[in-house]
Amino acid sequence: MTAAPSHAPIALCTPNLAGNELRYVQECIETGWVSSVGAFVTRFEREFAEAVGAAHAIAMVNGTAALHIALMLAGVQVDEEVIVPSLTFIAPANAVRYCGAWPAFLDVEPTHLQLDPAAVLRFLEQDCIREGTVVINRRTNRRVRALVAVDLLGHPADTAALGDLCAAYGLAMIEDATESLGALRRGRPVGADARLAAFSFNGNKLITTGGGGMLVTDDAQLAARAKYLTTQAKDDAVEFVHGAVGWNYRLTNLQAAMGVAQLEQLPAFVARKRAIRAAYAEAFADLPHVRILGEAEWARSAQWMVTLLLDSTSRHTRQQLAADLAAVQIETRPLWQPLHRSPAHAGAWSGPCPNADAAQAWALSLPCSTHLTDNDLNRVIHDVRRSLA
Repeated sequence: MTAAPSHAPIALCTPNLAGNELRYVQECIETGWVSSVGAFVTRFEREFAEAVGAAHAIAMVNGTAALHIALMLAGVQVDEEVIVPSLTFIAPANAVRYCGAWPAFLDVEPTHLQLDPAAVLRFLEQDCIREGTVVINRRTNRRVRALVAVDLLGHPADTAALGDLCAAYGLAMIEDATESLGALRRGRPVGADARLAAFSFNGNKLITTGGGGMLVTDDAQLAARAKYLTTQAKDDAVEFVHGAVGWNYRLTNLQAAMGVAQLEQLPAFVARKRAIRAAYAEAFADLPHVRILGEAEWARSAQWMVTLLLDSTSRHTRQQLAADLAAVQIETRPLWQPLHRSPAHAGAWSGPCPNADAAQAWALSLPCSTHLTDNDLNRVIHDVRRSLA
């Protein structure tokens, strides 16, 4: 495969605003409904819930806020622990700390890089003790209250296996679907079967509102409590009486208008992401020591961030590959520093995480914007092959 030499920049993943975004935002401006109340907020919540098969959806300022509220609704208390995969963006660990609790970092499985149920089971059996219905981490003497199942890089976590473990040990489970809107798990949308699931609409996500997030739940009482807490816990809107400490986590009508327009395009966005992943996988199939992350037989990944993984016997490093591509203005990105190595969470307990370390050392995400042209896709393929030849 050949491509014409070019040094025009190719971004990693940028927003695709090709639908009704401008028209809907203009409607907000013309009517004056630009703040945190308006028809588009209500519409976005309703249509998002329908899209993911959830009973209720509560729009929020970002995905981290949705995770924070989900953990609170799950009953996480000060100085308790929440199981979090070591390989993920830092947001779920930060949200745990917002509750005054502590993350407990466990490893991912090596094939799809999702939280490993076997690692969770080992932790619960070997590193914890039961005192009645309470699970205690014997290393820290903290109660283990919950587990965050992160759907990493667009691929669903195995919430069936993780949910069975949570049920057996009396833990709450929160689904962090912030990277995986549009993915399917055993034919069901991520978030559809979750007690509490969080989504993100950051600028590089499957759909974007510039910022923004959503909490979905199957429980009407939890939904009402989430709305209450995220709107400053206001009990009397006339006299400004507040019955609890709340947060100003509201999404604006302007952002919700963008969200409605973006949601209309979600099927096309997911289809393009999957096509990009398929093109990379086919183009690199003959290269030794290289694979593009795929999907489990029970999953349909949304391919949020299409990621190449070198193996440890490769003569190339992902740093060399990234530098070669940067030299021709092709943007790439490594995975996150594993959280068991994060200075920000140095006080947290961690199990051994060799798979997280290996993934961070050898993985590189490639350009995968939903409006990436075929010409640019072919150029990325050409330059990756040239670097690895």
